[in-house]
Amino acid sequence: MAAQTADNEISDVEPVTDETATRAQRVVAAYASDADDCRMLLSMLGIGPAAKAE
Repeated sequence: MAAQTADNEISDVEPVTDETATRAQRVVAAYASDADDCRMLLSMLGIGPAAKAE
């Protein structure tokens, strides 16, 4: 496997729209084996629920 270089970095990633994130959350939730699995997968994808304001 080739070594990672600066050329391989993803720097032009844009955040997904709220609608896309909501749809992805539903798909992940449908296929997750339990709540912990769902939370982990959503976190890995960067589409977990937003922290609630206090």
